[in-house]
Amino acid sequence: MERGKKRRREEEEIEAENRDANHSLSLEQNLSFSDTNVALRMMRAQFPQIDKVAIQPFILQSQLYSSVKDRTQVDRELESLRRDKVVRIFKLNTGQDDHGIMFLEDYLKQLEHVVKRMEEKKQGDVDVFKWFKGHVIESKLEPCIEHEELYALLSLGGQVKDGHISLLINAGLLTRQLIDPNMYWFAIPNIGSVLKGLSRCCTYSVLILLGLQGRKELLSLLNRRRYKEMMLAPLEKMRLRLSPLDMRFHLRDLIGSGHLKTAHTPSGIVVQVSKD
Repeated sequence: MERGKKRRREEEEIEAENRDANHSLSLEQNLSFSDTNVALRMMRAQFPQIDKVAIQPFILQSQLYSSVKDRTQVDRELESLRRDKVVRIFKLNTGQDDHGIMFLEDYLKQLEHVVKRMEEKKQGDVDVFKWFKGHVIESKLEPCIEHEELYALLSLGGQVKDGHISLLINAGLLTRQLIDPNMYWFAIPNIGSVLKGLSRCCTYSVLILLGLQGRKELLSLLNRRRYKEMMLAPLEKMRLRLSPLDMRFHLRDLIGSGHLKTAHTPSGIVVQVSKD
């Protein structure tokens, strides 16, 4: 027993050391990867630390496109990781084709945090979270689910009431689709609270997830420069005023979405604003 505990402790220490080492690597040192899973794990290790909010690392699909040049490869490998229950993919309510990715083990940690919070506040029948984890998350791998299927899967755990589904929505695990009220998107709890208030021009929604103001701030910074470009190394070290997400997070996103592009020079990588 003691030997097993010691081995687990050593593994955790090694993982923590690797995470610290990965976080210290510059973007210029790890901008490109040949494998989607490796890229995901690197971005997970480099996810910015956000104070006072319990949020597990998430990756935007656009960030993968910035690192693995073959988009078809990314989509194929991401689908394989989803089917193998390594990651979950979330459709983001941005009005665009934006997707967030979270490792399943991290998503389950996020779920456990929600359950603990609900238990402390004594908010409704928390058994529904066990049903959700054991029957819905385990068997439904797609980003969305119909009301009837959700009800049927939850019923495998116990007698479902409308209040149970409302509890899942209030906990941030589900959002109802605007186009079809009988369809729900799976969601990441606490994401809204992490990025709340980033965009003053929008009503509160998962659109805030993408740090719209951070995107705008970074593009504005580059557009003000004479040639609308800057060396990656000093740019990465700059801080954004309007986003709790770091510069590296936004650079990967904007490069992958095509708003920015990179060019290799003898002095290093240059980041440029893409022409319309």
